[in-house]
Amino acid sequence: MAKSIMIQGAGSNVGKSIVVAGICRAAVNRGLSVRPFKPQNMSNNAAVTADGGEIGRAQALQALACKVPAITDMNPVLLKPETDIGAQVIVQGQRLTTVKARDYAQLKPTLMASVLDSFARLGQGVDLIVVEGAGSPAEVNLRKGDIANMGFAEAADVPVILLGDIDRGGVIAQIVGTHTILSKTDLDFIKGFVINKFRGDINLFDDGLSEIETRTGWASLGVVPWFAQAMKLPAEDAADITGTPKTTGFKIAVPQLSRIANFDDLDPLGLDPNVSVHMIPAGQPLPLDADLILIPGSKSTIGDLAFFRTQGWDIDLAAHVRRGGHVLGICGGYQMLGKELHDPDGIEGPAGSYAGLGLLDVTTTMHSEKRLAEVTGTYTVTGDKITGYEIHIGHTEGPDCTRAWLEIGGRAEGAASRNGRIQGCYIHGLFSADTFRAAYLTTLGATSTMFNYDDEIDQVLDALAAHIETYMDLDQLFLMAR
Repeated sequence: MAKSIMIQGAGSNVGKSIVVAGICRAAVNRGLSVRPFKPQNMSNNAAVTADGGEIGRAQALQALACKVPAITDMNPVLLKPETDIGAQVIVQGQRLTTVKARDYAQLKPTLMASVLDSFARLGQGVDLIVVEGAGSPAEVNLRKGDIANMGFAEAADVPVILLGDIDRGGVIAQIVGTHTILSKTDLDFIKGFVINKFRGDINLFDDGLSEIETRTGWASLGVVPWFAQAMKLPAEDAADITGTPKTTGFKIAVPQLSRIANFDDLDPLGLDPNVSVHMIPAGQPLPLDADLILIPGSKSTIGDLAFFRTQGWDIDLAAHVRRGGHVLGICGGYQMLGKELHDPDGIEGPAGSYAGLGLLDVTTTMHSEKRLAEVTGTYTVTGDKITGYEIHIGHTEGPDCTRAWLEIGGRAEGAASRNGRIQGCYIHGLFSADTFRAAYLTTLGATSTMFNYDDEIDQVLDALAAHIETYMDLDQLFLMAR
C-alpha cells in the first residue's frame, strides 16, 4: 500500500488543488509513482474518466500532473449542485441519487465505505497518494459523519498538512484558530502547515511563522509565493474564471450561467493571444461587439434557460444574431438554443415542456440515462481531428441536425442553422485539439495562433512543480507521509 499525505485547507479556496497538483508533479519528477485522491468534491466542472465515470476537474488535472489517466477512484464522491439546496450525488463515477442539502447529512456516513474502497484500490502498487481535503476541518459542525477532512484522515490513518491563504489576510488566525477549535484526536493528525499565495518578500513573514509554530507546535513546511501561471490551468470553481480579458482580438462573450458546468471548454480559447474571452456575469448585457456568443454547459439546463431570460440575455442574443453574429452552444447551451425542451419525468424540476431560445430547429427530450464517454472524431468542414468527451442527459433531434458539423465514431453530431451562423453540439473539450481550434476560429473570421495546448499545460505543471520544490520542504513532507 502506498504512503499517503493529506493537504487540508484552513479555509475554502486556499489553493489546495493547485498545491496538490504541484506536489504530485514534483514527486513524479523525483521518480515516484504518485496518485491524487479527493474523498469528496463539490463541483459542476467534471471530467470523464478512462474507466467511464466522472470526477472533479481538479482531480483530472492532478492525474495529468501524475502523468497517468484519470480514473473514478481518484474522487469517489462528487456532488454536483443542481439548485441552491440540492445536488446530484456521484459515487465511484456514477450517479447515485439527487438529495437536498439537509438530507445529505444522513447519506454521507454511508459513503465512507466507498471512499475507503477507492482509496485502498488506488494505493496498490504505487509509492505515494497525495490527498486533498474539502473546505476546512475547522467546520466542526460538519465533523460528525465527515468523509472529506478529518473523518477520512482518521479512518484511513493519513497525516495532514494544513494550508493557509495569506492573500486574503488573517492567515495566522486561520491556522491558530483551526488548532484551537479541533479536538485532541484530530489535532494529532496534523503534522505541519504551509502558507500559500504570498506576495512580496517571504522573509517578511518570518515572525509570523514563528508565531504560528509557537502557538500550535506544528512545523512550518514553507511559504509559497503567488504562482501567476496558475491562471493557465483549468479552474474548478466558476468563481475563478472571471479573469481580466484581453482588450483586442476575436471577442467571445460567454454568459455566466448560474449552474455553469464544464467551463474548462474555454481554457484553450483564453490562451490564444488573438482571442479575447469575456465572461458576462449576471446583471450585465451581452456585449454589442462580440464576434461569437458561446453558451456553455449547465448542470440544470431548464433552470439556466429561465436564468438566461431573467438577465435579458435572450434579447441581447437575438440582436446579436440580427447583426450577423455567430453563436455556439455546447451541451446545455446547445439544448437551450433549440425550439423546445421536454422533461416528461421531471428530471430537472417540474415535469413539462419548455420553450427554448428558438435559434436552432431542434428539440431536446430529457431522460434519466446519462451519456458519459471520451470521444474522438472529425470536424467535417475541414477534416481536422477532434478529441473530447460527452457528459449529459437528454437527446436532441430535428431538421437542423441534418447539418451536423462533427462526426463522432461514424455518427453525425451537432446541428447548425441554414446560414451556418448558429451551431450546437454535445462535445466538451473540443478546443483542446489544436488544429481544430485554429480551423474553427478561422471559419468565423478570426486570426488564430497555432499552439500546442496540451504542451502548454504540461509546461505549466513542470513550472508549478519547480515552484513547490523551491518554497516547500518536500523532503520533510514526504518523510511525514505514512
